[in-house]
Amino acid sequence: MLFQKIMSENNSDEETIMNWRHVDAIDTNILRVLQEHGRITNAELAERVGLSPSPCLVRTKALERDGFILRYTALLEPRAIGLSVSVFVQVSLDRQAEHSLTAFEKAIARRTEVMECYLMMGSSDYLLRVVVSDLDEFQIFVTGFLSKVPGVGSIRSSAALKQVKYKTALPLS
Repeated sequence: MLFQKIMSENNSDEETIMNWRHVDAIDTNILRVLQEHGRITNAELAERVGLSPSPCLVRTKALERDGFILRYTALLEPRAIGLSVSVFVQVSLDRQAEHSLTAFEKAIARRTEVMECYLMMGSSDYLLRVVVSDLDEFQIFVTGFLSKVPGVGSIRSSAALKQVKYKTALPLS
């Protein structure tokens, strides 16, 4: 079963009050269907999850309101739009002070070719997934931007040869 933390907006992170909202089997089925078919009509969704349209819409709106559904989007074929190279980049900072982490994250947030960025445990501080048209464009990204971000100590990159598995739907029990 799924649960969501709902944090009070009036408290700092340290003082956050946690509430838990239970997600039942019908909500889970709604989420499962919407992950695979984001453009499905409410009538079709209701039929698939065994509800009438009105209660299905109420539940879907509640899942949106409560933050389970972040947004609806279209997934594009990268090669069809000329973005055929995925590179995984490990970045280590000179210092792991909060201001260094924040400055790096703000710089990365502005770059459209950075598809994902994770603060990591282990041998590097950040792991990025960068999508570009070719290795020349990646070289420009590294030398013209990434290596110039204050605090970047080292950069290690690995280009993907083939995408073996890619999914966007989260596993729901």
